[in-house]
Amino acid sequence: MIKTLRNLAPAFAAGLFVFSTSAHSEPGDYGFWDTVGNLFDPPDANAPVTPEQAQGMYPLTLRDPDFNDDFDPGDYDNWQKVDVPASTGAMCGNGSPYKFFVYRVPDTSNTIFYFEGGGACWDYESCSGAGGIRGARNPNGIPDNYVQNINLLDFENSANLATAAVSPLIYTHHPYNRFKTGEWNLVYVPYCTGDIYVGDKTEIYQDLTGENPDLVWHHNGVRNVQAVTSWVKNNLQKPKQMVTAGCSAGSIGALLNYSKLRADMNVDYGYLIDDSGPLYRAPLNSNDSNSYPSLPLHKKVLSSWTTFTAGGDPSDVNPVNMLAGITPGFDSNELASLYTSLSNKFPDDRLGITHFLADGNFSSYSYERFHDDIYNDPDPESRLNKLREKWQQDTHSNLIPLLEQTGNWGYYFPMYRDFNESHCTTILDLEYGEIAEHGLVLRDFLNNIVNYQGGSMMRAYETDQVSDYENNHNWFYDLVGGLL
Repeated sequence: MIKTLRNLAPAFAAGLFVFSTSAHSEPGDYGFWDTVGNLFDPPDANAPVTPEQAQGMYPLTLRDPDFNDDFDPGDYDNWQKVDVPASTGAMCGNGSPYKFFVYRVPDTSNTIFYFEGGGACWDYESCSGAGGIRGARNPNGIPDNYVQNINLLDFENSANLATAAVSPLIYTHHPYNRFKTGEWNLVYVPYCTGDIYVGDKTEIYQDLTGENPDLVWHHNGVRNVQAVTSWVKNNLQKPKQMVTAGCSAGSIGALLNYSKLRADMNVDYGYLIDDSGPLYRAPLNSNDSNSYPSLPLHKKVLSSWTTFTAGGDPSDVNPVNMLAGITPGFDSNELASLYTSLSNKFPDDRLGITHFLADGNFSSYSYERFHDDIYNDPDPESRLNKLREKWQQDTHSNLIPLLEQTGNWGYYFPMYRDFNESHCTTILDLEYGEIAEHGLVLRDFLNNIVNYQGGSMMRAYETDQVSDYENNHNWFYDLVGGLL
């Protein structure tokens, strides 16, 4: 697949190269003449939302021909903002209009949905963006210029560096770590609801100090995802191959939305990359937070983000009941049952999860405010070690055994990288994610997951507690980290 410019001359010049490399084309790639045709006559949607899909719990929406979404179908190789009508129910947490961003290419139908990461919130302090508390991204909504044609080496434009650094999975022109999905159609799903894309509840959070007015917050993530899915179906060609991916909150959002998104898109080849957003086993009818360290978090966020109650009416409209209704085998008492139920629902898809075993970010959200021995520890290093201990317990006891029971989940757990609190393996670049004891690098895992030819699933984790702390950093990390 070759990136083709809109003007005809470069397209013809590229033609010989396209034909000479046709052996490397994949399902969903267009031939040379089809690509040229797409430049002059952009293809219309060929699998729009059906009336049936516009019914039921969290329905998609039919195309509104009278709404101006601000998208130019022929403006290839550029990030474009897409507005969605308020009638879809989409909005940010502060009530501002929701929008997302699309990078369209003329030479393939293959598409990646990338869910933006950025924390979570479930009270006044975290949702308001108050200092000193880990919160969620974009509490003030999404700017129109949020995603632009950015260059990771353009240090004068550091305002957009966080998006540029997000991942080679979607960074088309990464200077040294390109991945094939960066050459696909890119759908960037911004995060502004603090609910890992699965909320459907408006909360009124009180400032316990009494200094500020109550905060009305719309945990609206699941409806935002339906608006994005609807637009893609109504405006772009149906992908042959589709990757659903994200980092952190975005990755667990990709996981929790995969069942419906994958079924709605109905592609030939489906892939999931869950980077550093695990859903650990934590039975909701248990009170054993020692065996299930993530249990207090699960209970808290379900009550904040949804109206779901254990043992409630399964016909009540909430995201957990929706998952149970469309994903056979999903147990609403055990959110981590999603791994097995997704595997059974989509047995031919390739599903992957990766994170660092020494993660210091997601582990903090998961445990710090819910385990007194961590929260009250005055020593930062001791606190971090306790976080990592619970994280590794959860990974080895409450995740890997679930994945091993499936036929199409792969996993890849290196130890540590000295960047971003060792959080997210695929952001900025794909470096320092090796598992040396198995002779593997992160790219091996990504190639194993995003592989239409199939094959056995890669499953590996690192046990070496020393080597990753000795050689896992470079000057570029310092430079980018300082600008961020």
